[in-house]
Amino acid sequence: MQGQTERQLKASRSRLLKDRLARVGVTTGGVLVLVALLLIFFYLLYVVQPIFESASVKPLHSFKIDADDKTLALGMEEQAEIGYRFGDSGVAEFFALKDNSLAERKTGDTIEQKSLARAEQITSFARSLPVHQQFVYGLNNGQAIIVQPKFQVTFPETARTQGTRQVERLIMPRFETLNEGEPLQVDEQGRPLEQLAYATDGEGMLLTAVTASDTLLITKFVAEQNFLTGAVSLTPRFEQRVLTSAIRDIAVTPDLNKVFVLINNRIVVYSVSMSGAVSESQVIPLNGREFGQAQALNLMPGAATVLVSHEQGIISQWFEVPTDDGRTFKYIRQFDAGGAIVDLEVEDYRRTFYAVTVDGQLNVFHTTSEADLYSEALPNENTQAIAIDPRANHLLAEADNELTLFELSNEHPEVTWSALWQEVWYEGYPEPSYTWQSTSGSDDFESKFSLVPISFGTIKAALYAMLFAVPIGVAAAVYTAYFMSPSVRKVVKPTVEIMEALPTVILGFLAGLWLAPIVEAYLPGVIAVIVLTPLAIIGFAALWQLLPTAIRSILGEGRASLILVPIVLLVGWLSFSMSPWVEATLFDGNVRGYLTNELGITFDQRNSLVVGIAMGFAVIPTIFSIAEDAVFSVPKHLSNGSLALGATPWQTLTKVVLLTASPGIFSAIMMGLGRAVGETMIVLMATGNTPIMDWNIFEGMRTLSANIAVEMPESEVGSSHYRILFLAAFVLFIFTFFFNTIAEFVRQRLRDKYSSM
Repeated sequence: MQGQTERQLKASRSRLLKDRLARVGVTTGGVLVLVALLLIFFYLLYVVQPIFESASVKPLHSFKIDADDKTLALGMEEQAEIGYRFGDSGVAEFFALKDNSLAERKTGDTIEQKSLARAEQITSFARSLPVHQQFVYGLNNGQAIIVQPKFQVTFPETARTQGTRQVERLIMPRFETLNEGEPLQVDEQGRPLEQLAYATDGEGMLLTAVTASDTLLITKFVAEQNFLTGAVSLTPRFEQRVLTSAIRDIAVTPDLNKVFVLINNRIVVYSVSMSGAVSESQVIPLNGREFGQAQALNLMPGAATVLVSHEQGIISQWFEVPTDDGRTFKYIRQFDAGGAIVDLEVEDYRRTFYAVTVDGQLNVFHTTSEADLYSEALPNENTQAIAIDPRANHLLAEADNELTLFELSNEHPEVTWSALWQEVWYEGYPEPSYTWQSTSGSDDFESKFSLVPISFGTIKAALYAMLFAVPIGVAAAVYTAYFMSPSVRKVVKPTVEIMEALPTVILGFLAGLWLAPIVEAYLPGVIAVIVLTPLAIIGFAALWQLLPTAIRSILGEGRASLILVPIVLLVGWLSFSMSPWVEATLFDGNVRGYLTNELGITFDQRNSLVVGIAMGFAVIPTIFSIAEDAVFSVPKHLSNGSLALGATPWQTLTKVVLLTASPGIFSAIMMGLGRAVGETMIVLMATGNTPIMDWNIFEGMRTLSANIAVEMPESEVGSSHYRILFLAAFVLFIFTFFFNTIAEFVRQRLRDKYSSM
């Protein structure tokens, strides 16, 4: 007896130990899951956070320059080691912005000076857009001298340690005068060029000048190659326009196609043909808005945007938009610098520009995002000129014969909450829109990072998948758990659950390469199957009830559904067999053309219908399995009690079983929705991946998950594109968290409401 008691106590202790270990294991696992989710959450925030940081400008060092002339232009090479300056005396110089022991340079040292023209000859000055970095002196004899700073970068070996070479970057600058050092004749009459604008496309050149008599000169130099010698010569084409009003400023596009002339408060736009012929294409009135007198013109990269500086510090943006009358320039937006503008510089590639006011305040703006990125006073209030290096990492400012180099931090100017979630008016677009287009083959392209289209695509794909999966999955689960005989259920339930193990890449492959062509070729048949199959099932069920009991009892209770298999197959065969006849009779043999031409509905081969069917097929097993378990787990005494009180099986199902199982059924639906929202491979392979916002079932979409899968491999680490993709992942995480939270809340409410049954 005592031995038995000891064995029981020992077994009890062992059981308690196992229970305690199990409790600790389960608790630890749950805590680790929560920690993993929190780590994912905070890592996504860590990667995304930098895109919302403000721009910053930090002074590095200053040095004096010996200059008796006025600075016409400043510049830097891309490493910000060497700067250059053009003065109104005709002298251009290079100077060191950083120490370099290899070249024996110290900050502020003059590296080279070159006299390009005599001071008394110079009447005007111009520069190309930053992408070409060419500068022009206009002379009093109608000629122009074009010069370009060049930089030769080498990496000579400075030391060798234990077989390892040590190299150091060495940059050697020089000024190169174009056209083999010969001035270009802009005015064939030899008049002084009082104003000048210049652009080049790498081969030809376009110079626009103004003489004292308000005469506009447009001279296009066309590069022609001698097919015998291979020599390239510049052939000038002269055009002259006499204007009645004083010209304030002029600008030329780098494609050499347009000339902008600012006259009082209007801009006259001239089109220049390839042969050099000039015609007036548009007059842009500026006096319809309270901007003040227009002072100067600047072109943004790509030359699609014109920035107009006004005397009150307002900068207005204009670009061409398509209209019924063709492409015309239109006012888009404005920026306030807070005072009269002394200098305005644009970046080489991004839509960011920098404006300095008379009181020395630096303003940094981004046009597309309409963002005021920075607005602070520079150390010297008398700042006269600024320059931005090609990488937009440094800013050089001149004030009182002193140059100051600043470190510039402005990594993601195009990203703001409004640019991500609101309509944005992009260059060349007829109106503001939600657009995702991250890459292009041209450097003039501006990235478009609206998350609205891909978030919309995620919801659209999930919605059509759920429309297909929920009725089938829930109805099948209810029938299998409540009506189907146990012997058939033992076969059906595992079979459907095995479908969940089917790789989604296979489903996407079949949907894109097999199902999509079938839907396109037999669209009437596909629609007929979707419509006629439920009707055929309901009609057969009605006929089944009219049959004698003896006939219905042959199959036995819960096996009648097996007869529906040939019925469904027959309906499918008839629908596809009749599809060509229906298409030829009702749609003149081309249902796709009818949808497009008659109804105005766009039809893509890989569309939402294909995605809904394929992804719905993937989601059905999840919904079926959980919902079937919920219905089957309803206590039998509830259904038996209902039947005993005289309720019919259908009344028992709707009034007792479904209500009791509703928390589980709702959880099944939300689990299926979560699976549909996060699905990647099916939507990646079965849709066109076009980020459009249209509920049209015959058009595709792009989802958050598919967008991440497609673009993450090609994105530059740390770039705006890269971080916005992580933001898309964060949005997907929030979507899933939101749906799961709502599901848990509703499920708990349903459980509390029906737990007393």
